[in-house]
Amino acid sequence: MAQDMSRRDFLKLSGAFVLTGNPAGPAPSARKTVRIPEADKIVITVIADNLADALRPHDRIARRHEVASSVLEFGLHAEHGLAYHVETEVDGRAHSFLFDFATDFQGVGKNMALLKLDLKGIEALVLSHDHFDHQAALIGLLRTNRADIPRRIPFFVGEGFFSGTYFKKPGGPAMSLLALDREEVEGLGLVEIVVVRDPAPIVPGAYSSGRIERVTDYEQIPPVFVRKSGEELVPEEFAGEQAVILNARGKGLVVLSGCAHRGIINTVRHAQKMTGIGKVHAVIGGFHLSGAGQELIRKTIADMRDIGPDYVVPAHCTGFEAVAAFAGEMPGPFILNTVGTKYRISA
Repeated sequence: MAQDMSRRDFLKLSGAFVLTGNPAGPAPSARKTVRIPEADKIVITVIADNLADALRPHDRIARRHEVASSVLEFGLHAEHGLAYHVETEVDGRAHSFLFDFATDFQGVGKNMALLKLDLKGIEALVLSHDHFDHQAALIGLLRTNRADIPRRIPFFVGEGFFSGTYFKKPGGPAMSLLALDREEVEGLGLVEIVVVRDPAPIVPGAYSSGRIERVTDYEQIPPVFVRKSGEELVPEEFAGEQAVILNARGKGLVVLSGCAHRGIINTVRHAQKMTGIGKVHAVIGGFHLSGAGQELIRKTIADMRDIGPDYVVPAHCTGFEAVAAFAGEMPGPFILNTVGTKYRISA
């Protein structure tokens, strides 16, 4: 946070509604438009993702990982997981936070070292949703870097976190997706858990989305995702899933997604509605189209084309078929994501 502004002051000026207990507040339809301060610079570093490619060239806003002394520095870890380091610059002041934390701490830690990411200056931790591939590395990250991470750093989560989600195919067992243990997280004495329901400021230039409205008729949550309600398993709605929304000066919105279980088009339209900004500069992250049928992929791409982002960067859970379709149908905006890529957006 800026040295002359406390986090509490920042939240007051931003009109944020955040809670450290159970969320409450107006229904999504009653929300007011939020003003995200324009960032003169945004840098999004992909710490972890499914694809590593040491030979991939730079591509417009995408700067690929470069090595200093040895080709072994190209050896970034790829996995079924996602993690980002996000930087903004607003009014001449730099800010940074982590968004999602991936699965394998040893791999994530190796990547952070190779990418020379400094955790001493981060101001917040943000989790998109409570699945292993976005948070299993968090506890190890906190324990190993406890000397560098600021004490009582805010940890933004959505409503209903820590309750657990399960993966269940018809006739099969319910497999836990390994929700974080709230007592274990708090027991480290490092973070202050902040539960958000409505859009909330993370750092200047970046907001957590709050609850994402579902407005499309085709972006349905697969029935294999369930949660416990008493002794019964009921459909999981991912009401607490968060995206990160940034505002690039003179360019428009940057929408950063974890998995977009509630739909990537719903997520982008939510960002437009919550900010009142129609122009979208970039959509980056998991689109959750792996294994999806061609009709769902076709409708998603058609609506993304109508939205008209300058860049579209499908990652993680988007799936090969959908990534290939975006590359074929939106070749101008499309960028292939790889571990270690830095997306640099400047005014």
